[in-house]
Amino acid sequence: MTNPRRALIVIDVQNEYVTGDLPIEFPDVQTSLANLGRAMDAARAAGIPVVVVQNFAPATSPLFARGSAAAELHPVVGSRAHDHYVEKSLPSAFTGTDLADWLAARQIDTLTVTGYMTHNCDASTINHAVHAGLAVEFLHDATGSVPYENSAGFASAEDIHRVFNVVLQSRFAAVASTDAWIASVKSGAPLERGNIYTSNQAARARRAVA
Repeated sequence: MTNPRRALIVIDVQNEYVTGDLPIEFPDVQTSLANLGRAMDAARAAGIPVVVVQNFAPATSPLFARGSAAAELHPVVGSRAHDHYVEKSLPSAFTGTDLADWLAARQIDTLTVTGYMTHNCDASTINHAVHAGLAVEFLHDATGSVPYENSAGFASAEDIHRVFNVVLQSRFAAVASTDAWIASVKSGAPLERGNIYTSNQAARARRAVA
């Protein structure tokens, strides 16, 4: 098995999620920020290209307003070097950007996804990448979620983050900790990947025992 040709993508690590009006609640944002920095440093040390993504909305928007301090990159990301920059306005980092062409030109076959939010821009980018034929890795402790309540019900940040990780591991990505990913980068050992069948079988077996 050949080693993956990775790129690390750091999605929307902006002040809005830390000191702004959409604070990440789970995992703890300071933990995910620290892991994001570690992942970027490990990628740089291993020669893995880093893509930084930044989301903007119109200046009148309540979130990510262009020109606002909240829309700026958080210093953990802004202070570190990157190899490519992507500006976007929709959830997927591929939509309306040059990301796919940039990855293809460098023969990248594996996209390591970090940043915010687990259930929105991360999941959208992951799904897009899988449909484009890329393998995907997702660092569950270098990401995070917020709680929601609307006409469909309520979900805590922890519930959203947990459920999305389980679903992603079942088909879309190798979900791993930052530590496990750094070890994989250093050793060349692949990260564990799940599938729908075994994920469902394990859940049904748990229910049968209960």
